[in-house]
Amino acid sequence: MNLEHAGKTLQRVKVAATLSTVLLASCAFSTTSAWAQAQKPLIIARNLAINSLDPARTACDTCNMYMYAVYETLVRLGTDNKTILPALAEKWTPNADNTSFTFNLNPKAVFSDGTPVEAKDVKWSWERLANLQGGMAWLFEGVTSIETPDAHTVVVKLAAPDSEFLGKVIAPYAGVVNSKVAEAQGAKATKEGAASDSAEPWFLTHSAGSGPYNLEAYSPNDELRFKRNEKYWDKPAQIDEIVVKQTKDSVAQAQALESGDVDIAMQIAPDTARTIKSPDVTVQSVPSYNFIYMALSPGAKANKVPLSLKVRQAIAYAVDYKGLIDFTVGGAGKLIPVAIPNGFPGTDGLPQPEFNLEKAKSLMKEAGVTDGIDMESVFPSENYYGVDMSTLMQFIQQNLAKINIRLQLKPATFPVWLDTVKGDHTPLTASFYAPDYYGTDQYVRTFGMIPGARWLARSGGDKVDGVVNMKEKELLDKAVASPTDVRDKLYNEIGQEMIKDRIIVPLVSPDTVLTYNKNIEGMSYSVTAVLPLQDLKFKQ
Repeated sequence: MNLEHAGKTLQRVKVAATLSTVLLASCAFSTTSAWAQAQKPLIIARNLAINSLDPARTACDTCNMYMYAVYETLVRLGTDNKTILPALAEKWTPNADNTSFTFNLNPKAVFSDGTPVEAKDVKWSWERLANLQGGMAWLFEGVTSIETPDAHTVVVKLAAPDSEFLGKVIAPYAGVVNSKVAEAQGAKATKEGAASDSAEPWFLTHSAGSGPYNLEAYSPNDELRFKRNEKYWDKPAQIDEIVVKQTKDSVAQAQALESGDVDIAMQIAPDTARTIKSPDVTVQSVPSYNFIYMALSPGAKANKVPLSLKVRQAIAYAVDYKGLIDFTVGGAGKLIPVAIPNGFPGTDGLPQPEFNLEKAKSLMKEAGVTDGIDMESVFPSENYYGVDMSTLMQFIQQNLAKINIRLQLKPATFPVWLDTVKGDHTPLTASFYAPDYYGTDQYVRTFGMIPGARWLARSGGDKVDGVVNMKEKELLDKAVASPTDVRDKLYNEIGQEMIKDRIIVPLVSPDTVLTYNKNIEGMSYSVTAVLPLQDLKFKQ
């Protein structure tokens, strides 16, 4: 053996051994550090505004987050907010005319107690949602039967074609509940049992889902706690515990984030976000699917001059939309052509709203309105998605004054406003809307001038000649029975008709402001989950 070579080799071995020791120690430290971070709670600041944690009764933005994290659906949306992906169901098959959908469940799926998710649980959960008639029961109002030919197959039959049924199944409120556990706590799924269902108090302190998180604790107007589901059957959540703390005010949320008291703040207004200076905070503005709209009511009892189509057109042309976006959200928003979110099926290529003061004045003359109009406006004096409704309505008031419409602003609480628009109506108002699922038919049935639509009734348009638009109804009937490519073209035609109605005038789609500690990864905006908690993790 060459002693020199042997010495060098021995030296290399010693160095390698030393490096290995250092690297192992480093890896151990890194692993320990990552483990420690994953074990500490992630704190989120937001206004909870929870109405219930019972899956069949809940309906709110925070509820979306909760349901998505705790109760899995059969299918889910991808991160692009469009692509349908497997969840509890590994396969799904619609029939030719979208009146029947067959779902094949993943046999690996289990609830948080380790018992398998079966077809009977899907049937029970959906029937309970429909029969308890909570705020989201309408998702399944077209279902005529739910069949379970075996433990892993669900067949849903619909009364009429519905090409967007999968979108409704994606909604967090269609999450599947462990029926055996829930029934033991007084939950009932039948119409006959709905009146005696007594499970809601239990659901405030317990969960019975198959999602990546379980409910750990809930204190109304204080906090909502999630604990990682250690028996989750799919990719596990990265963070052991998440706490959502009640923080109503945008400024208070920003202060808590900058001070390090919270890791994420979910409802910081754009103007407040611009004041954040901490280098430890990331501020990101992304387009949202929420929007603020103006509504005109030709059937309102307070109308002193008929709100004819020409008057409604004049009002729409008199609004400085870009100026409104600058004034209300500091430019952090998007124009929206129709009362359907940008990016939803059928919205591509629709004309942007136009501000044309001269055209507005001309239309007022054509309508025979020579002395102007004194117009009442009852509206909810709230803040939605960073838009102060009082500020917005003052801007509208100033715009309409230029065409001699004298708007009398009457701010009201949301319940009073709702009673007004459902009762005698109000000539002009404004409100907000956010999607319940990814699909366009919900907007046509809400804002279209078709029989049964919410705003046909709220505008009093069902009692005024020329407001009902049966072309929209004919196109909708075709759309829900059509394949995706044909459906989207039909929705585009419906969108054009809704613009012509000039009953609902979209004003702004405010951006969502994501504000979070730079140590957080996985932040995103979801049309269904609002914020998918299972995607969050601490940087290592």
